[in-house]
Amino acid sequence: MAPDRQPVLEGVLVRIRPMTEADREPLYAVASDPLVWEVHPAHDRWQRPVFDAFFDACLGSGGGLTILDRASGAVIGASRYDNWVPEADEIEIGWTYLARAYWGGRYNREIKALMLAHIHREVATATFMVGADNVRSRRAMEKVGGVLRPGTLPRITAGENKPHVVYEIRRS
Repeated sequence: MAPDRQPVLEGVLVRIRPMTEADREPLYAVASDPLVWEVHPAHDRWQRPVFDAFFDACLGSGGGLTILDRASGAVIGASRYDNWVPEADEIEIGWTYLARAYWGGRYNREIKALMLAHIHREVATATFMVGADNVRSRRAMEKVGGVLRPGTLPRITAGENKPHVVYEIRRS
């Protein structure tokens, strides 16, 4: 049975819910800041046509999630469950971005903790693909307990084949 990739999750700081078409404009307001993508391999996602293609892919994946500030109800970012591999008992968590006002760890830690607690009820291992040169995301993965797998894997990002590293977090 396929895992639930569009739950509603609530923490102290955030509420995570299934992404809908109505989220396009509020999420673009977050994503239109070029600094959000500065060290990301897809550094051009702040541009409207690139963002729209990214949003459409996320919505179409069946695992897109919108992240809201629980106190204000404002849309502050997005994430996604995708690439479920039943025979390996693993699923990817990724495509996460947050408005800069929410950087610094507390929000990302809670988002990842909520998503991991949910998915680990159904899947043993969560993986995270991170651009090999994306130091900010690599540090964030280490802070939430990600274990680096050896080597790199190619992934098409921004129309180019770019090296990515894979972190994993196993169900305890």
